[in-house]
Amino acid sequence: MIDVINVSKWYGNIQVLTDCSTHIEKGEVVVVCGPSGSGKSTLIKTINALEPFQKGEVFVDGVAVHDPKTDLPKLRSRVGMVFQHFELFPHLSVTENLTIAQIKVLGRNATDAKERGLKMLDRVGLTAHKDKYPGQLSGGQQQRVAIARALSMDPIVMLFDEPTSALDPEMVGEVLEVMTSLAHEGMTMMCVTHEMGFAKQVSTRVIFMDVGGKLLEDCSKEDFFGHPEARQPRTREFLDKILAH
Repeated sequence: MIDVINVSKWYGNIQVLTDCSTHIEKGEVVVVCGPSGSGKSTLIKTINALEPFQKGEVFVDGVAVHDPKTDLPKLRSRVGMVFQHFELFPHLSVTENLTIAQIKVLGRNATDAKERGLKMLDRVGLTAHKDKYPGQLSGGQQQRVAIARALSMDPIVMLFDEPTSALDPEMVGEVLEVMTSLAHEGMTMMCVTHEMGFAKQVSTRVIFMDVGGKLLEDCSKEDFFGHPEARQPRTREFLDKILAH
């Protein structure tokens, strides 16, 4: 579903991704973790070309993201993206937030778009809030609307960029619950997160990145959490710190 081959990226003369390669099969749930500033968000954003890169190749379902001839809006319409800060339109109601991209990007008619949007809103348990505006919702509810909006586009893969890091602790669970049920339904997912409980429970694989955008580990969650002695020293140090609490 996703192929990342030797991707490198620089901001000026600062290298933020260094020869990153990974391969994600349909239905896999891959968690990307590591310290702040290690290029996790940058890596995930290269997959739908929100971040350009100078070297390497990225394919999503066989489509070459790096090819200048690729229709990026069309590609992005098939790749659901959920951001740290929700990115909902504040002046539109929840229902309007769910339908606008379906109509403008997919060319759906308003009736079908609304039907699909409300179905996905129900999927995240927020039907009662369909006529509210984002400002009237809690952070956790806004993030669930953002997930419903992404799902309304019938994506072939979902990317999550620290979806819970802007939330109050009480709201983290409700968002992770939705993500967990998506994973169980077989959605291909790539998720940048600090939620190690989610990684342990739900992921099929864990990617660990370190400063300079180096991909140090790419292994099953069993190997990542269960066999720290086989991990790189930097990974062991990270695991020691986070699993001690």
